[in-house]
Order: sequence, then structure tokens, then C-alpha cells
Amino acid sequence: MARRNNLYANVDWISILIWMLLIVFGWMNIYSANIMNGDGTILDVSQRYGKQLIWIGVSILLIVLVFILYAKFFPFFAYPLYGVMVLMLIAVFLFGKEINGAKSWFVLGGFQFQPSEFAKPFTALALARLLSSHGFTLKSKRSLVLAGMIIFTPALLILVQPDMGSTLVYFAFLLVLYREGFSQNTMILGASLAVLFIITLLTDKSLIVLGIWLVALFLFRFNVGGKKVVTKIFIPGILIFGLLFAVNYFTGMKYPVYYVTLAAFAGASIASLVAALKSRQPAMLKILVGMFVAVLFVISVDYAMNNLLKEHQQQRIYVTLGMEDDPQGVGYNVNQSKIAIGSGGFAGKGFLKGTQTKLQFVPEQSTDFIFCTVGEEWGFIGTALVVILFVVLITRLVILAERQRSHFSRIYGYGLVAVLFVHFTVNIGMTIGLLPVIGIPLPFFSYGGSSLLAFTLFLFIFLKLDSNRLELLR
Repeated sequence: MARRNNLYANVDWISILIWMLLIVFGWMNIYSANIMNGDGTILDVSQRYGKQLIWIGVSILLIVLVFILYAKFFPFFAYPLYGVMVLMLIAVFLFGKEINGAKSWFVLGGFQFQPSEFAKPFTALALARLLSSHGFTLKSKRSLVLAGMIIFTPALLILVQPDMGSTLVYFAFLLVLYREGFSQNTMILGASLAVLFIITLLTDKSLIVLGIWLVALFLFRFNVGGKKVVTKIFIPGILIFGLLFAVNYFTGMKYPVYYVTLAAFAGASIASLVAALKSRQPAMLKILVGMFVAVLFVISVDYAMNNLLKEHQQQRIYVTLGMEDDPQGVGYNVNQSKIAIGSGGFAGKGFLKGTQTKLQFVPEQSTDFIFCTVGEEWGFIGTALVVILFVVLITRLVILAERQRSHFSRIYGYGLVAVLFVHFTVNIGMTIGLLPVIGIPLPFFSYGGSSLLAFTLFLFIFLKLDSNRLELLR
């Protein structure tokens, strides 16, 4: 009994040790990225490294507070905490300050507070509370709607700020739903749409529409009803395709091929729909619906790129996909980041000796691009160490989540794992040019009080739940 009353009994010290190593190594690189000519002390709060020390101290106080609270506090107050955070996301539109084109911050004196960072752990709490509630099942449409509302309400508020990077992180919670029994087919569909998005940007859309049609014919042939059904669909479909292209050709190609292809697709689809209704095979209708969804998605990509994303966000995607080469424009950050990482070699140039870092060649090198500072000064050894620490931490958290006896604790743990994995993968991916630059920090490592406190809270709530996993069953 005395052991259970101990605040630190059963705490996973492996996770805490990794947290400490990331915090310390991160601060060293923030210091190196901001110190100039050896001037200033580590306690200079006018500099980023000084402010980060204050946030580290605050995060330690936050950890103590988390462990003082009863473990049942978190499931009990999950919804109120979530509600307060949603109100703060609304309040930032009224009282927040616009920084770098996004109205995402409250400014108090010389410090900034970003509610969207704290929305992640509180969304995980609310989602865990919902999914672990009595009678909840992901097979129910009502339950899925409620889960979707919890996940995407803060995401939509953050999107309007606008902060596209933080918004995309919320799709990580779909991995939590998958772990709890969400349809595998739906996850495959989501992945397929992501691939289709990239293909749409890289390939002529007319060819994509034709490809969708051919895939549908293949599915009709092998999953519906053999040659007879395909013949009924294939012949009228090909005739309509051929007729419209022929008319367009002999009239001097007055209309773009893309629109002719869409018209031909629509006509062929109508013929397919008639054949499907006559054959009375529901599977054919499902394939047709899939065809329409795919084509509508292809059409929507243009709208999204031109109306939802800003010009610099569009160009970042094009540069990442190799469609544009703009080393002095939107590709400047990534280009300089890769130069800095590459110049570090195997062992790096040494602490405080990075020329790219000292000469400020890489913008945001202590926040979103902190990984390039590691690469330049610590080389392959340093970057490998950071990657290994994150991989070990995420793996450890998965192990802890799986050993939970409380559904709430397990679901919350997987929420932490999913968000941490997305931040880690995307941040390093964009730093080395594998992913578009969307502006999200490297957890526990990048400069920023909101990010550090939010991820520390996220992690240590789970460690508190894990240390009390037996008591939560009562």
C-alpha cells in the first residue's frame, strides 16, 4: 500500500530518461543556433536559449503537478478540459496576435502562447474518454460522427487561423481509431486518396480519369460477373469515349482534352449505371460509386491547390515533388538545410562551430529546422542519435500502451504515439527535403514554450496513467 501511495511508484524511468536527453540535447542546439561570438550567458532571457531554460523549468513544475493529481482526474475532466481548449481556439481569433501570417498566438509580455499545441493532448483525452465509454462501438455511424467531431473540431478552428501544418497533425488520430477497430478498408481508402493526390499533381488528369475507368473495368471483370457484365459495360463505354473524342478531333480540338475526357467518362458511367441496374448486382453499384468518388477527388485537387492553399504552400509541394526548382525562393530553407546537414559529414564540425548556423543561412534553424543544426555540428552521429532516441521512445510508448488494463489509458497512449510519430516523421522529412515544409516543431527539441509544455504534458499524463494502471480498474 505504501508503494502505491508513492507518487513515483511504477513510473517508467526509461521514457523519462529519453525525455531528459532530448530536452538537454535540444537546448544545446538552440544555444548553438542563437549564440553569436560567445556573447551572453545561458541565463540571458532576451535570447531564445534563455527563454527555453525558463520553459524547461516550467515543464518540470508541470510534471510535478501531473503526478500530484489523482490518475482518475484525467478521464473525469477530459471533456471539460477539451471544451476549455476549444473556447481558447475561438478566443484567439478575438484576442490573439498574428505572427507569420497566422492568428494563432496569445502574447503575454515577452512570451507567446499557442493554444493549438495544447489542443493535441486535450483532444487525445476527450477521444479516449469517448472511445472508452460504455456501449461505444466504431461500428455505429453515430459513434463515428462523435469521434470525428472531437478530432476535427479543433482541426477546423486551427485551419481557419490558418495553420495548415498543425491541422494535418490531427489526421494522426485516425491511427488511434484504427487500433480500436476502425475499418481497415477505410484506412486503405484514405491512403489511396493520398496517393491519388500526388499522382494528380504529377500526371495529366485526362490519363488519370482514363486510368480510373480501366481499373473499374478490371474490378467489374474479376469481382462482379465475368465477361458478360464487362461486355455490357465495356462496349457502350468505349463507343461513347471514341465518339466524343472523334467529334472533338474533327471539329479542330476546340475543347481541352481534360474536359472531353470528363464528358466521355460521364457518358460511359451512365451506360455502366444502366447496365448495373439491369443486372441487379449491388457490387457493380459500389464500384461505380468508387469511380465517381475517385474522379471527383481528382477534380477537387485543383480547387484545393488554387483556393485552400496559399501560393507559398503550393510551391513547397511542387518543389518537394520535383515539379519546380526554386532554390532561392520557397526551396531556399530546404536547400540550405540540406547543405548544412551534408557539410557535417560523419562526426560534424563541432559544438558551436557550424558555419551555416552561425551565419544564419537557414531561417527558423532553432525551431522547425533545428535538425539541420544537429547535422552540421554533430554530423551523422548526432542525427542518428536523435532518430534513435525518438524511435526508442515511440517504441517504448507502444509497449506501455499495450500493457494498459484501462481502455482509456491505452487509447490515450496511442493518441500520444500517433501525434509524436507524425511530428517526428514530418519535421525530419521536411528538413531533409523528403516532405513539404508545413511548419511543425520537433517535439521536446525545437525552441518554443508552447510546444515543449504541450508535449511534456502529453507524455507525462500518460506516464501518470501508466504508473496507476492497476488503480484505474477500480
